[in-house]
Amino acid sequence: MAEPLLDVRHLVKHFPIRGGAFGRTTGHVRAVDDVSFTIAPGEVLGLVGESGCGKTTAGRCVLRLIEPTSGEVRFDGQDIRGLSRDAMRALRRQMQIVFQDPYSSLNPRLTVGSMIGEALTIHRLARGAAARERVAELLTMVGLAPEHAGRYPHEFSGGQRQRIGIARALAVNPRLIVADEPVAALDVSIQAQIVNLLRTLQRQLGLTYLFIAHDLSVVEHLSDRVAVMYLGRIVESGPVESLYRAPRHPYTAALLSAIPIPDPRRRRRRVILGGEMPSPAAPPSGCRFHTRCPIARPICSIEDPPFREITPGHGSACHFAEQVEPPIVEASAAPAPASPA
Repeated sequence: MAEPLLDVRHLVKHFPIRGGAFGRTTGHVRAVDDVSFTIAPGEVLGLVGESGCGKTTAGRCVLRLIEPTSGEVRFDGQDIRGLSRDAMRALRRQMQIVFQDPYSSLNPRLTVGSMIGEALTIHRLARGAAARERVAELLTMVGLAPEHAGRYPHEFSGGQRQRIGIARALAVNPRLIVADEPVAALDVSIQAQIVNLLRTLQRQLGLTYLFIAHDLSVVEHLSDRVAVMYLGRIVESGPVESLYRAPRHPYTAALLSAIPIPDPRRRRRRVILGGEMPSPAAPPSGCRFHTRCPIARPICSIEDPPFREITPGHGSACHFAEQVEPPIVEASAAPAPASPA
């Protein structure tokens, strides 16, 4: 088996809570709490979960945009947490990010060509005419015109701005791209275009993605494997086909049941979760999901379930993973024909 390009082991990120007159630390927000996963070269791992589960923080810790509290992040066998600032800057050529908001992630004072060309200058990849040719090539690659290089971000739509963000990430020929909810701020029709673009680029350039999202229907079309996060931890992971067909955690089953089906003759068995997600500053004892779980039992509030493999490559952190029922698609009765007037 090939060595993973990205190997994350026991990643932890706690943010201090300060209070009082002297700003003392009174607690910690456990945004990411012992997360482990791997991504093989050329693979797409979808990282999904509700807002506030810690998936964006995990993605930024992987790139050291946020310094982890503890854990290991190995890129191509190298532990990046021990790298100096200069060594990390050199490594960033191979690790790039596409941000969620295409409006705030672009500098409004720079032209598109200047923004994309800036990376080429910083990493000494091209200058002058060669840089302009590379910018034109990147714009064409993402579905824009070379003449767009002279325009400013405010002259583009949201979908076009996200294409510019993708072109900027591709400028330095990275091997890994962290896509942090890249379609969340876009209209549904535009989302499909951006997802298709990301898939095409991944196949053409052999890219590896950590694709962060909260919409499982989007993740399904792009990912090879999926990891589901809840309250700072991964509660289930596995191949797309296996996880979507037979989820082994009640939280995953609930998320899947909320995906709409574009066929009025079919429906899912809806799983309704009670309550709100607990605070990551004070997670529940035992299984973190037991306060909302429809199959919780007394042991769930006492003993934290270990993450275990249920079927080859498909794991879950649930005491009763084998008893989770999938949200089966059921056929509904066909509507009766209208009576003649």
